[in-house]
Amino acid sequence: MQLTLTKTTIAHQTYWLGSTERGLAFVGSANGPQDEWSRFYPAASAVVDTHANQTARQALTAYLTGARQAFDLPLDQTNGTTLQRQVWHALQTIPYGHTTTYSQLATAINRPTATRAVATAVGKNPLLIVVPCHRVLRKDGTLGGYRGGLAMKTALLALENHFH
Repeated sequence: MQLTLTKTTIAHQTYWLGSTERGLAFVGSANGPQDEWSRFYPAASAVVDTHANQTARQALTAYLTGARQAFDLPLDQTNGTTLQRQVWHALQTIPYGHTTTYSQLATAINRPTATRAVATAVGKNPLLIVVPCHRVLRKDGTLGGYRGGLAMKTALLALENHFH
């Protein structure tokens, strides 16, 4: 697999976007390292192309500025396991401005006893923001973890609450 990476700056934050011929495959955390993608695609190679991923960049910019609430980009989610892909698909059904819990997500994919496995799959989501894992909370309503950091998760939830 080869990823085409593009560095973009949105609202004073730098993001790395990675795509394959199938679609967007990676969104890095705000100000994350250039090689963050390799954690998700260890066998892949990558090339940097400053002109690639422009549609994804525009969509992400629109979302982060409150001008967009959903993404309609082609995505490449072929790298995950069957469970991970089920979880990532379910994440995409959580409405803008709403949250769910890991256990509710497990129930939604007919795996009610697999809450820990579902939480692990959420954490392995390579498409931050676009596949909205930031909308998943712990059962007690606390934030839980987030690859982009809890400050980023809090900011994304606040953005959605503001524009919802």
